[in-house]
Amino acid sequence: MSLPNGLTPDTARAQAARAYELDRKHVFHSWSAQAALKPMVISAAQGSYVWDGDGNRLLDFSSQMVNTNIGHQHPKVVAAIQEQAAKLCTIAPGYVNDARSEAARLIAEHTPGELNRIFFTNAGADAVEHAVRMARLHTGRPKVLARYRSYHGGTETAVNLTGDPRRWPNDHGNSGVVHFFGPFLYRSQFYAGTEAEESQRALEHLEQTIALEGPDTIAAIILESVPGTAGIMVPPPGYLAGVRELCDRHGIVFIADEVMAGFGRTGKWFAIDNFDVVPDLITFAKGVNSGYVPLGGVAIAPHIAATFDNRVYPGGLTYSGHPLATAAAVATVNAMREEGIVENAADIGARVIGPGLRELAERHPSIGEVRGLGVFWAVELVRDRETREPLAPYGGTSPAMTETVAAAKAAGLLLFVNFNRLHVVPPCTITEGETKEGLAILDQALTIADGYTT
Repeated sequence: MSLPNGLTPDTARAQAARAYELDRKHVFHSWSAQAALKPMVISAAQGSYVWDGDGNRLLDFSSQMVNTNIGHQHPKVVAAIQEQAAKLCTIAPGYVNDARSEAARLIAEHTPGELNRIFFTNAGADAVEHAVRMARLHTGRPKVLARYRSYHGGTETAVNLTGDPRRWPNDHGNSGVVHFFGPFLYRSQFYAGTEAEESQRALEHLEQTIALEGPDTIAAIILESVPGTAGIMVPPPGYLAGVRELCDRHGIVFIADEVMAGFGRTGKWFAIDNFDVVPDLITFAKGVNSGYVPLGGVAIAPHIAATFDNRVYPGGLTYSGHPLATAAAVATVNAMREEGIVENAADIGARVIGPGLRELAERHPSIGEVRGLGVFWAVELVRDRETREPLAPYGGTSPAMTETVAAAKAAGLLLFVNFNRLHVVPPCTITEGETKEGLAILDQALTIADGYTT
């Protein structure tokens, strides 16, 4: 049987072998010790599935890097890229092109409040870089506050904003970033027993941090509306509204990082829509066109944009608003609206993923907590439910995690993994049947993790 791209299994295996050989000779991989790598070849992808170099089909519960929100090879987006390539492949950002103009209009239609000016970048990290630059120029202040247990990108400012171990080798203590603790009830820093206590105490901690750092030195507070790679910790009621109030009180720019959580991932167009809060800047990427062509951006509130009405904004990119990328975004946003993809994410999360994971937690002692929204869920694995000792150390892995993930993969399921957590983050287009298929495989794999509990 042929793969979705028409390759026969034999041809696919031959191409995969050649691709792997060249990869190991010439490709330098990100976030990796090169000699230890044995990367999987992907020969084809379609919908919620990918095919490896041996022709095995795997259900993609990772959405790759949590970005293929509309699934793999969506025909409308593929066609839009092909049509745009035939019309206008590239043009400098100083010129108007219709794909960029229409993409900006569509994105602005879905941003909260009046964030209706769009600055396009190539990815999420440079979106964060530019959002921080805008905030510093707008306020004339140097510092930015960011939470621990966060990820904002791999470029210089973004990685220093990041609150996980990937920052450590890149942090020279001179970035103007101050970190604080955000709310995370399961591993509370505030000895809280309820969500209300966690929210109140986290806000008091942030307020004190602002006071001790000096409000007049702080340009921005940046938060992932729902932190992604760091653990999908849905903020408790009132927290983001409290951050908004603190920013308003002190003239601080509130930046919502929606790179991973935006464009349907939480069952809303933007994750911050779950909390009825309007930030000053939103960074986005990933789901804006499901990564089919690299694209990111910043959505800008009028009062920030006005700063640069008669003042040159000192920043830009050769590929800002690239026609192929923005044409893919136009097709993606239209497909999401026409096909009810955001609504599907909300429904699948509420009706299938959430209840399914909670049912698994009742049977598997290795599950300490499940949490999430839409198609954005984390399964926290522990050695002991009472002590909440993680199944892998913070910043590392363990045989328990490695074996559990390998068992899932062998059975046909790709998972997103970070430290002691498995993230259930399938495409927003996933069906009920596909979701149950993945949960059944996860159920079996978790028996491996259970063997490491005490």
